[in-house]
Amino acid sequence: MNIPSKDFTIDHNSKLPLHVQVEELFRKLIVMEEYKKGALLPKETDLANLWGVSRNTIRQATNKLEHEGLIIRKKGIGTRVAEKKSLVTGLDHWYSFTREMQEKGVEVINQSLKTSTEQPNEEICHFFNCPPDKKIFKLSKLKGENSGDPIVYFESYFHPRIGIDKNDDFNTPLYSMLQEKHGVIVHRSRENISACQAGTVIGKKLKISASFPVLKRERFVYDINGKPVEYNVGYYRSDKFTYTIDINKSPEN
Repeated sequence: MNIPSKDFTIDHNSKLPLHVQVEELFRKLIVMEEYKKGALLPKETDLANLWGVSRNTIRQATNKLEHEGLIIRKKGIGTRVAEKKSLVTGLDHWYSFTREMQEKGVEVINQSLKTSTEQPNEEICHFFNCPPDKKIFKLSKLKGENSGDPIVYFESYFHPRIGIDKNDDFNTPLYSMLQEKHGVIVHRSRENISACQAGTVIGKKLKISASFPVLKRERFVYDINGKPVEYNVGYYRSDKFTYTIDINKSPEN
């Protein structure tokens, strides 16, 4: 069992629940090179003994990773990291894209980043309730893995009252930065999801043809008081990203 003891320990005095700590350790474990290449993950009993937790705690964490499609378990054989086909995110919770990918053990970087001030279109003016001649701050980001093709291109517009500007650190998770620097706590988003062709401009950014299908996601973000914070539109390469929706059936009368 090749696990660096220094970086893979459980703090039994922490207020963070054990199953959450175990889940975080698993997310670090599955991005280790040997496991990414197909080696079996350590047995649950061995990890339970190593970390001083119950097998139920281990199983609680692995169930979540299996549900997310990150690991595959086969009875009588063991557990392996799932072959990576495309990045997956769900609609039951949301963070900044960087934070979402960090939770899945995937490191993404800004392959390009640009800031500007622009006059908003009619839809953004309506959302922010601002006049059409009022210039607002725009952030454009192209994100992908460190040594790979781009995954998604984002354009974000921010309400003028926030005071965001080009001197802010956009290499940190966006919503953490908004809270720490500007005191803005995002609370809710409304999203529109559709499929479309990339087109010439987006296709060039994502290194795909103009006719290539992309997933377009519009996000309208509100703070804890229900005030608009951000309008964001993202264009995801359909061969590298998947949205999942987990819905419970309502009880019938």
